[in-house]
Amino acid sequence: MRILMLCLSFFVFFNTAYAGDDEGAEPVIEYIAMTPKFTVNLERPGKYLVINVQLMVEGEKYIEKVKKHLPALRNELIMLYSGRSSTELQTMEQREALRTETKKAIIKALDKRANSDGFRDVFFTEFLVN
Repeated sequence: MRILMLCLSFFVFFNTAYAGDDEGAEPVIEYIAMTPKFTVNLERPGKYLVINVQLMVEGEKYIEKVKKHLPALRNELIMLYSGRSSTELQTMEQREALRTETKKAIIKALDKRANSDGFRDVFFTEFLVN
């Protein structure tokens, strides 16, 4: 009887410890590439911007939601980037300001279609003004 109680105690203890590990597990984070990269005309004829955008999304259900709305997000960003002056995109501060604008535009677009839960940040992995 003691052996049975001892085995049962170990089973309950290890089962509880295992369940506790799941609760502390890190949420799934994925970087979603908005492919193909953006190539948009700038204000001056012959000038263009090439920009590669990555979205950081947390949580499996939110990853699928963001992927579902990628065409709408691409449209918002094309409108945001097109027609800008190349002089607005020269310094690191200006590029960081554009990244901030991009993040706000994505949040607004996601909130319009569902909600922006799960969307965490946006990164430029390529940035070329020509």
